[in-house]
Amino acid sequence: MLTTLVFVGVFLALFFDFMNGVNDAANSIATIVATRVLRPFYAVAWAAFWNFAAVVVMDLRVARTIGKGVVDPDGVTTVVILAGLVGAIVWTVITTQFGIPISVSHALVGGILGAGLMHGGLDLIVWKGIWIIAIFMVVSPIVGMGLASFNMWAVSWLFHRFDRRRVRRWFRRLQLVSAALFSLGHGTGDAQKTMGIIAVLLLTGGITSIEHGNWFFRSTFDSSGFVPNWVVLAAHTVIALGTLIGGWKVIKTMGVRLTKLQPMEGFCAETAAATSILGTAFLGIPVSTTHTISGGIMGVGAIKRLTAVRWGLFGRIVWAWVLTIPAAALFSAIVFKLAVMVLPAAAK
Repeated sequence: MLTTLVFVGVFLALFFDFMNGVNDAANSIATIVATRVLRPFYAVAWAAFWNFAAVVVMDLRVARTIGKGVVDPDGVTTVVILAGLVGAIVWTVITTQFGIPISVSHALVGGILGAGLMHGGLDLIVWKGIWIIAIFMVVSPIVGMGLASFNMWAVSWLFHRFDRRRVRRWFRRLQLVSAALFSLGHGTGDAQKTMGIIAVLLLTGGITSIEHGNWFFRSTFDSSGFVPNWVVLAAHTVIALGTLIGGWKVIKTMGVRLTKLQPMEGFCAETAAATSILGTAFLGIPVSTTHTISGGIMGVGAIKRLTAVRWGLFGRIVWAWVLTIPAAALFSAIVFKLAVMVLPAAAK
């Protein structure tokens, strides 16, 4: 029974990873589509490629934070992880259908938090990790907005004497680079959430020694040896496929409805967001790519003029951000209670 639940959990974790790519496709390509540097299909293909390419440059610090920094892995069960994943998936699917860009990272945190509270109470929660995630939930869009505004000011000052058409051509090319960097950061940070969850699933399921002397099964998570390289490859492949499918309603919200962008502005927003995401990934902090790129887009829009930004739409997006952790926690708590009723033995 337990082994079956672990396999179900791995499937759910990879499905969550896929939905992460679908919802977050907007983060990677919204600006490059809005500026018409690439057609939508080529844009998602470009983003998906760099999502997967992150597998060769990443460290697993974010995976460790998700695996150990939300709830104590020694006190959780497989059912806690399954319920947490279901709660995160439900909220992500709902918001994606309505074209609302959310933090899928925070949906996962909320899901694990809600199920963990139902199982072990407050003692099971790693409050230090929760506070760090909560702080950066506020800090990341502010940093993205500040960096993007500075980038926009600096670039405008440097190129204000050049021919506008020539500058536009230059930044159409440069935006390919900034979009690649952002997608690389997205793959580096977001795919690791799934790795961290699968790591805990393997641990709680007793599958902690799966090294077979070859590269494919060798552990890369930490010295305890419970995440093989196939998990790393699977997580990056699935998130890239989700990005390739793309959540087009979310893309429209981020790239068209929030503010109008030109290639220079798209480059400034993406560069600011990529810098923030890669920096926090290096520190092992699971920040929201949605929050960061939203802040970047707002920053380049507001520096032109405040009325260039649709603040009402941004306010609704912020409300979705605020509700993400408690909503996912509520869904996962309900799922956990139902699972305990149906599978009481497995919940122990």
